[in-house]
Amino acid sequence: MLKCSRNCGYTKVCASRNGERFQKRKTGRRLFPAEPATAITVRGRYPDNLKRTVNFLEGATFASHVQGWNPMKALLMPGIFLLLVAVLLHSGWFLPGAALALYAFWAATMAGVLLSWRFHSSRIFWCLVVVCLAEQLMSHFAAGTAAKTAATALLCAGVLVPLDLVIFSFPQEKGFTFASLSPAALFLFIQSVIVAVICRPEPLAVAHKLSHHVRATAPLPLAVQLCFSAGAIIFLIRYVLFRKPVESGLLWSLAATFLALRFAGDGWIATAYFATAAIILASAVVETSYLLAYHDELTALPSRRAFNDALLRLTPPYSIAMVDIDHFKRCNDTYGHDTGDQVLRLVASKLARVAGGGQPYRCGGEEFAILFSGKTTQDVLEHLEELRCEVEAGRLRLRGQDRRQQPRGPDRRNQRKAGRGRTGHAIRQLTQSQAPSEISVTVSIGVATSKLEKASPEEIVQAADKALYRAKAAGRNRIETAVSSRRRIRATAGIA
Repeated sequence: MLKCSRNCGYTKVCASRNGERFQKRKTGRRLFPAEPATAITVRGRYPDNLKRTVNFLEGATFASHVQGWNPMKALLMPGIFLLLVAVLLHSGWFLPGAALALYAFWAATMAGVLLSWRFHSSRIFWCLVVVCLAEQLMSHFAAGTAAKTAATALLCAGVLVPLDLVIFSFPQEKGFTFASLSPAALFLFIQSVIVAVICRPEPLAVAHKLSHHVRATAPLPLAVQLCFSAGAIIFLIRYVLFRKPVESGLLWSLAATFLALRFAGDGWIATAYFATAAIILASAVVETSYLLAYHDELTALPSRRAFNDALLRLTPPYSIAMVDIDHFKRCNDTYGHDTGDQVLRLVASKLARVAGGGQPYRCGGEEFAILFSGKTTQDVLEHLEELRCEVEAGRLRLRGQDRRQQPRGPDRRNQRKAGRGRTGHAIRQLTQSQAPSEISVTVSIGVATSKLEKASPEEIVQAADKALYRAKAAGRNRIETAVSSRRRIRATAGIA
């Protein structure tokens, strides 16, 4: 249900506590204290085209508030895998050998390339190319060449790898088109040519390369350590800001590449670390695909597929609540789809904090579902009522570009006074339609509980849907149960 900050002809206010509070809202006075409402500001030209410059007070990105996804687990899992590989390699428990390490590297690289191409992840694709180029550089120049050439190759790889990974982590995904691939391909090609020229061994060094071979197991140069440290800090900051599996994968693949360069003179051990970096990048594509498949990108809630999977794992007793935004189609038609998206995010942010152990899902459109495992209807009614009140208290402030028609200046008041003196100016000001600066949302809720062991989750969902339809028919902004037609909530306040 939507209601404007000014009382228009469509407003129906009842003699209830909510209605009295709604009437007093225009004057800034409240008869009853309320919690601070969530405010979302949408800037743009109103009402034709609302821009996407939106200031959220409750989260900004998709993965940062995904329900059912543990960001700390996503951050630590690649690191635990890398630690396991390091223990196996250096403890002597598992010695794969040069052939197996090389096979693992190319298998992981090709798998990561295919996955990144299939899921349109150009960033992971180019990061895999960088890791592959680094492995080839260390294989051809660092091992079996003169000490000076090996040190130069190590320095080039140690500086360019973190630099390239950081550069490729910033652009947005644009798919695999010629316009998006050609700049990155040209960039890496120029780098490869320059490195090949710099690391080209001298004739005398080639003749005596075996006598001058140096194992690159000494500590890395300070410049290399600083570059890797700066790259790790950047990736860690990006993960804290965005909480995406790609950022975690880039962080730990950078760590694996650092270990590969640290043991570049040990042959297959360095190749095994390069293979670990490729596996971590490929797993980041899989983890990102899982998030997109089982979570709604707009609201960051689990999607309908996750809801269907959760229904298969339910055991009685449990309760299912179906939630629907009131008059959502009218919101889209009146204010535009951009504002409709902000309404969905606002409601989803409230559902994400539902009490009582409820797990929210977005089933599609403006319809949501909440699963309460081990709870009956009487156990969840209080939590659903708190949820309904929180959604009703939330507001979206619309700020259009046409609010200020005159530029700021010292003579602005004089211009305004001159305008008021014109004939008919007051009448035009009264008759001119003004867009509402604030809208609010309400939801209707239907809840049903499993009673018998033979009752399937689909039947409980249908019962909750019927209760939701009764809540809609009874005036919206209320809760209805499947076992009773008693009106839980509420009288209507807003645009009916």
